Amino acid sequence: MGDPALSRRGFLAATAAAGLGMTALSGCGSGSDGGSSGTTTIEWWNISTTSPTKGVWAALAKKFEAQNPKVKVKIVQLENDAYKSKMTALTASGKLPDIFHTWGGGVLQQQVAAGLVKDLTDATKPWAGGLLPVAKEPYLIDGKTYGIPFDIGMIGFWYNKALFKQAGISAPPTTWSAFLDAVKKLKAAGVTPLALAGKESWTGMYYWAYLAMRTAGIDALKKANDDKDFTGAGLVQAGQHLKDLVQLQPFQKGFLGAAYSSPTGQAATVGNGKAAMELMGQWAPVVEADAGKGIGANLGFFPFPAVEGGKGSITEVFGGGGAHALRAGAPQAAVDFLKFFASEATDTELVKKTGVIPVVPAAESALTDPNLKLVQAQLKAATGFQLYLDQAYAPAVGQQVNDSVAGLIAGSKSPEDVTQAITKAAKEEQ
Repeated sequence: MGDPALSRRGFLAATAAAGLGMTALSGCGSGSDGGSSGTTTIEWWNISTTSPTKGVWAALAKKFEAQNPKVKVKIVQLENDAYKSKMTALTASGKLPDIFHTWGGGVLQQQVAAGLVKDLTDATKPWAGGLLPVAKEPYLIDGKTYGIPFDIGMIGFWYNKALFKQAGISAPPTTWSAFLDAVKKLKAAGVTPLALAGKESWTGMYYWAYLAMRTAGIDALKKANDDKDFTGAGLVQAGQHLKDLVQLQPFQKGFLGAAYSSPTGQAATVGNGKAAMELMGQWAPVVEADAGKGIGANLGFFPFPAVEGGKGSITEVFGGGGAHALRAGAPQAAVDFLKFFASEATDTELVKKTGVIPVVPAAESALTDPNLKLVQAQLKAATGFQLYLDQAYAPAVGQQVNDSVAGLIAGSKSPEDVTQAITKAAKEEQ
């Protein structure tokens, strides 16, 4: 991991990028309101900015407040990229929110190494033991618990069955060559094959990560990070496969300037039937219906195809979930909120209203959506699991993966350039 403390230059750059001043940074970790009422205010940062999740989570905060009259929950909701930028700055400042969204992996490890995150092992042991084991793994560091999951899932292709039928595609492709053929058939039928939020680099990273898993094998990604060397032939080949796809011009018009969840972005393009597929996580149906109209029964899901001759398997999945972590020194009310959020009642409500995959086994009966059941089945049958690369690796390395792959998709970087840039970032992190 290298030095867990961010450099001053990195901190200032992150602060500028996030639009944060020191005044904003000092607002986290609110604790007591300082008044005579004895009320404790806890600040909760999350990335639930789309409906219905945004409203459901706000209602859950109110429900918790009703059950705990001396606690107030202050919610800060930011979109994915803005959240990551601001959390990078907050980590550098040493001031994290009381409760904050985490994906685990290298980012959480860095925050833990800096002494900024509360060890939840003992405080949550009486009730966290019943949560789905695979959902807890990304938040275990040296055998200790630093996050409590509320979701688990994987990245895969969400597709429009009607547009597939229109293009004469009878079944989802299971190999990369068949996938490229499907892209060609869709284009020939006048259908935009893929929607992509080129403005947000994390969306393109999914393609390279999966192709790396399928081509070089899932262990190669871990070894590359351990060795600080991503220039292996298999990882270069992953970039070449992605370049082959990009050269087919499969994405919607103006994709390089498109956001993910905006009314004209990636999710809306699929949700409005303007593109046949998007490579996205288990939250995709909810965002497609919020940003666009949603395509109802025409929506299907299939896993990322296998690459012929590759070392990976179609049963190895890429993804992760979401969890909440607490700042070191967070009040007991924050721990109580995690317990409330991880309860059967709350998880059942989240499954029914927001489409998450349950992490509380007793809430599984609430999962009725056929596509989410497919995702759950893929997860249960998985023979390997890789956390999102921009979270699995140290922050600077993860960001370089995102940026380099975005450059490849935009045509400014070669497959070799991508692996060299990531290697350079990894070596500088030492």
